[in-house]
Amino acid sequence: MPAPRRLVIVESPAKARTIAGYLGDGYEVEASVGHIRDLPQPSELPAEMKKGPFGKFAVDVDHGFEPYYVVDADKKKKVAELKRLLKDSDELYLATDEDREGEAIAWHLLQELKPKVPVKRMVFHEITREAITRALENTRELDGALVDAQETRRILDRLYGYEVSPVLWRKVRQGLSAGRVQSVATRLVVERERERMAFRAADYWDVRGEFAVTDPQSTDPADAAGFSARLATVDGARVASGRDFDDRGRLTTRDAVHLDEEAARGLVAALAQSEFAVRSLDTKPYTRRPAAPFTTSTLQQEASRKLRMGSRQTMRTAQGLYENGYITYMRTDSPSLSSQATDAARRQAAELYGAEYVPNAPRVYATKNKGAQEAHEAIRPAGDSFRTPAQVARELSGDQFRLYELIWKRTVASQMADARGSTASVRLGARSSDGRDAVFAASGTVITFRGFMAAYEEGRDTDRYADDAPEPAEEGAAATGRKGAPAETRLPQMAQGDALTARDLESDGHRTSPPPRFTEASLIKALEERGIGRPSTYAATISVIQDRGYVISRGQALVPSWLAFAVTRLLEENFERLVDYDFTAAMEEDLDRIAAGEEDRREWLGRFYFGSEPSGALAGAGDPSGDTGGLRQLVEGLGEIDAREVNSIAIGDGLTLRVGRYGPYIEDSATLDDNGDPKRASVPDELAPDELTVDKARELLETQAEGDRVLGEDPTTGTTIVAKSGRYGPYVTELLPEPELDPGLSAAARKRALAAAPKPRTASLLKTMQVETVGLDDALRLLSLPRVVGVDPESGAEITAQNGRYGPYLKRGTDSRTLPTEEAMFDITLEEALAIYAQPKRGRGATAAPPLRELGEDPVSKKPVVVKEGRFGAYVTDGETNATLRKEDAVESVTLDRAAELLAEKRARGPVKKRAAPARKAPAKRAPAKKAAAPK
Repeated sequence: MPAPRRLVIVESPAKARTIAGYLGDGYEVEASVGHIRDLPQPSELPAEMKKGPFGKFAVDVDHGFEPYYVVDADKKKKVAELKRLLKDSDELYLATDEDREGEAIAWHLLQELKPKVPVKRMVFHEITREAITRALENTRELDGALVDAQETRRILDRLYGYEVSPVLWRKVRQGLSAGRVQSVATRLVVERERERMAFRAADYWDVRGEFAVTDPQSTDPADAAGFSARLATVDGARVASGRDFDDRGRLTTRDAVHLDEEAARGLVAALAQSEFAVRSLDTKPYTRRPAAPFTTSTLQQEASRKLRMGSRQTMRTAQGLYENGYITYMRTDSPSLSSQATDAARRQAAELYGAEYVPNAPRVYATKNKGAQEAHEAIRPAGDSFRTPAQVARELSGDQFRLYELIWKRTVASQMADARGSTASVRLGARSSDGRDAVFAASGTVITFRGFMAAYEEGRDTDRYADDAPEPAEEGAAATGRKGAPAETRLPQMAQGDALTARDLESDGHRTSPPPRFTEASLIKALEERGIGRPSTYAATISVIQDRGYVISRGQALVPSWLAFAVTRLLEENFERLVDYDFTAAMEEDLDRIAAGEEDRREWLGRFYFGSEPSGALAGAGDPSGDTGGLRQLVEGLGEIDAREVNSIAIGDGLTLRVGRYGPYIEDSATLDDNGDPKRASVPDELAPDELTVDKARELLETQAEGDRVLGEDPTTGTTIVAKSGRYGPYVTELLPEPELDPGLSAAARKRALAAAPKPRTASLLKTMQVETVGLDDALRLLSLPRVVGVDPESGAEITAQNGRYGPYLKRGTDSRTLPTEEAMFDITLEEALAIYAQPKRGRGATAAPPLRELGEDPVSKKPVVVKEGRFGAYVTDGETNATLRKEDAVESVTLDRAAELLAEKRARGPVKKRAAPARKAPAKRAPAKKAAAPK
């Protein structure tokens, strides 16, 4: 009897290759390459469906929110291949990830493949031989509740985006988008920038000094070296530090004394001859526990802090490590480890650091997130025994090695002993010459046993008050580990009453700092703490708000654009509930209830979209008015939105920033230009919102006005030529005399006459030119454009060279071709132009360009792989298949292995066929019981 043939379907080609190596003969492992079906764009629906119930969202909101799915155009070849393989198979194993997305992919495969053979759901959290063997022996049925939760989220996001985004298009700018999580994440970044804009710094001073024990007999090096201490109190009143001021620069602590420069310098002078002595000495034990193993969120945060990796880059790298069997599944909310993993970590810690570095009992970590949706382990090295970084160094390199090493260190350290030591706090004081009592404070920690710190120490975000003097209560907190491990410093041996010698007493000035901008790490932490979104989606959310131009990266900091201010204001004023933090978190809780089978998805979507009596987490969540109307009523009842007002932000002193179609600009309504319009100046992209003060805005207005330089007269026309800085960039133009009009003309006739008057010639400066240095000859060359190059001898059409929105180009009738340089507009010959037109047209008129890099031979096609620049960015190609580089793939550092992976994924997806989706009689439906009916 022939052995049974089994078809195993996973998501990615890399995962398929790894699993195939463990299963051997009798198993065919294929990749679906992600989702095979999705909701189409309404414009892509069959003609007969566009006017029906599915026409607006591809979801029938009036009949149970039934979705209409179609197989993606680039997946039809893949689906046909899977159907062919299934015909020759005796069993089907659906081995997609065990989360909502993975469960949904498996359900879509069932709906589309319609298998007539037994189906088994195969799940695993790591790709090792042992894990795959266990998964084959412990299959289960499809979880309909998880599918419901994923489908609800997909429909929810479609309803939210398709109802709210068009409002942004009409009132702010075309092409913008709103989203359930992305809009809230953008609001967080904008609110932080508003805090920075409203911030007013406060100046304060303190006194620092170096002190040593007055004991000539001491042989302790610490005694000779001395120690640093900072002024804590004056006459019993605490000296104010940065924490004592609010963001308006006001002192908020009544019992604190605010030292200015004069007072601080005066105190230093009064203490110059004073005798210091130890007032008190307190020693406490120091203990610090290791951090829990990585979850998706903490991995993204720590990779950002320690490796400077963005969240999307981190997740892509982790995906590769998981699919190739190096780490466990990287989308998880759980910090717990299996007993096998705990044993492996403890065993490795003992082997590498010694038995004393391992506690008597294993450490157990539990999630603090009440909405944790996955049952996976924490992210850890794969296998029942871990490979050290040294053991995988030959197999991994670059980001993959660095991330694996980080995960390995965190996992092993999580099962190691506490770090131990002691923290000493000393108070010392003296009476100044003018009778004031000054007390200084210092603290020091000695780590006597490093414990887990021998392997790993968790990073921390920037502390806004890092320069503040330590307070006694905070020293105690540090001793319990709340503030993290202090630097290992020592205080000399001393006792209460011991005399001290003061060295280098100095007054020191400080200025309070504004709230720090979000980084990717701190934004992810803020979203998770508020219960907004899910850690597995944070990388995509941050990428979306960056790609949409809402947030710009400045180093590690996330800076909101003025566009984000306009969008956020519109949403806050007209869709307050949808961008409320508590309401958004409540929606996540409801999705968790649906995933647990505790909530019906149709009823929940009905309440969200149509509104009804409140129940569950949607009951007025985040809505102070208690309004339980649905999204549809909210959009229909908007009323008129003043687009000008939404896109305006008051800067102060009569100045307003406006978000225009071509970017932000400053408008001074009190000052008019020669045309009677408010004076305006464009705002540079590199200027952050909190840096646009009234003074800076005035400077921009003056600088750009001063940029109007008279260059001379055109010898042909006699008109004056000037260079200007405008809202859309620098340009040159000619000054024409005002047309002479009959004073008796009506307003309408006057307007028609002005419209018919000659218009001045205008031309943008080239990229190499500046308003301050451009000359008359340069300006006349620019104003001579478009330049006639010659006549095409075949068509008789005139060929011109001109400058456009996308750069210099040739034009022959309606046929345009890109020129290689701006200078070519002025010196290209007819022969050279005809040679360009003789080449095949590429993209937006561009000619073929040489490859940016040559990488080597593709292992599949055996053809050379190169990196090229295309219309939509850089891509890799072997001459047959093209694959666009992802945002995190740099042209300079992409490897042959990475290029081969991208090409393999593109081949697996097959060619994209641009044709309308075929008509279908009815959308796919599931049984009302919501338990997927997988064939037995």
